[in-house]
Amino acid sequence: MFTTTPDINSERLLKDLNRLAQIGAGADRAIHRIAGNDADMAARDWIDKTMRVSGLHSYYDAVDNVFSRRLDTSGPWLLIGSHSDTVPAAGHLDGAYGVVAAMEVLRTLHEHDHPMADHVETVAWFDEEGVMEGSKGGLTGSTAFTRDPHADDLFAYIELHVEQGPRMERDGLDLAPVTGIVGVRRYDVAVRGQANHAGTTPFELRQDAGRVAARVATELRRICQDIDPASVGNAGVISFDPAAANVVPGAARVELEVRAGTDQALDRIEQSLSDFLLLAADEEECAAELNRTSAKPAAVFDKRVYGVVEEVCRERTDRCEPLLSYAGHDASVISTRLPTAMLFVPSTGGFSHSNREHTSDEHLILGTQALLDAVIRTGETLLPTLLTKHLTTV
Repeated sequence: MFTTTPDINSERLLKDLNRLAQIGAGADRAIHRIAGNDADMAARDWIDKTMRVSGLHSYYDAVDNVFSRRLDTSGPWLLIGSHSDTVPAAGHLDGAYGVVAAMEVLRTLHEHDHPMADHVETVAWFDEEGVMEGSKGGLTGSTAFTRDPHADDLFAYIELHVEQGPRMERDGLDLAPVTGIVGVRRYDVAVRGQANHAGTTPFELRQDAGRVAARVATELRRICQDIDPASVGNAGVISFDPAAANVVPGAARVELEVRAGTDQALDRIEQSLSDFLLLAADEEECAAELNRTSAKPAAVFDKRVYGVVEEVCRERTDRCEPLLSYAGHDASVISTRLPTAMLFVPSTGGFSHSNREHTSDEHLILGTQALLDAVIRTGETLLPTLLTKHLTTV
C-alpha cells in the first residue's frame, strides 16, 4: 500500500524536546508540570499551537487531552502519543518524549504528503502520573478516552517511551518492543498482638505484632521469586504501635506492592502472602489480615501490532530484545479498547522521575524513526481491510 518511509527531522525533534523541557523547569532543571497546573496547561498550549503552525488540526477534549491530525480527513486513524504531565521534580523525557516523537512523526508524514498522513492522530494525555490534588491514581485522560465515542474512529495505538529502568543499558539494547505492562496490586497488612514490657517479657511469651509484620516484609521477595522470577515486590511502609524501643508492639501495619506480568501470577503471590501471614501470626499468637487496597490488571499487547513493532525494531538494530514494562503507562488502559503496542529506548543509568533522567540523542532519534516505521507498517497491515469494510458500508 505504501512504498516509502521518509526520514524524521532529527534536529527539530531534539529542539522541540528542549523547548518542552523548559516549560515548568526550575533552577535545577527539574520539571514541575503537575497535571492541571499552570506549567502543564502551558505545555498543552505549546503542543496545540505547534501543531497548528504546522498546518494540522489540533483540539482539546473534555478532560484536556490534546489531539492533532490532518485537516479534512475522515479516518480511521492510528493514534500515537504519550503524556506531557510530570511528577514533582521530574526529568524531561518521561512521557514528554513520546508526545514530541508522535508530533514529529505526524509532521514528517504531513510534509512528505505520505498517504499514511491521513490516518494518524497524535495525543498528549492528561494526568498520567496521578500526583495532582484529587487525582484517582492517574491515567485520567486515557481512562476517560476509553469511554469516548471517538475511540471507535481509531484502529490502533502505539506509544514510544523511555524505559525508566536499567535493563536496556545493562544489556546493550538500542530498542525494545514491549510485550505488555505488569499488573500492580497493593495491600495493607494489619497485625494485632499484645503490647508489653520489652525488658520483662520473655520471647516465648510475647504476642509480638511487630515481628509478624517484619517477617512478612522480609518474606515478600522469596514469595515473589518462587512464584514468578520476573515479578517484583516492595514493603514500602511499616509502622508499630506503640513505637517505643522498650515496648513489644501490640499492633503493626505494613503496606506492600507487587508487580507481575500476568494476573495469574499475581493471584498466586497474593494467596502465598496470605498463607504466610496467617502462619506467622499463628506462631506469634497474633491476629492478622491481608487487605487488597488497589489492583491494576496486567496488560498483554495486541499480537498483530506488537509483531509490527518488533519487526521494525529488529530491522533498525541488531541490539533489540522484547521487554515487559514494570512502570504503568496510558497504553495499559488504551489496550482495553484498541489494539495496542509500545516500544522503549534506553534510560542512562536507569534514572526516571528525576532530573538525572537522560537518553542519548542517538537513541532518541532512533526510537522516533522506529515509531515512524511502525506507524507506516501498521497502516500497511491493518488499513486495507478496514478501508474495504468502510467502503462496503457507505
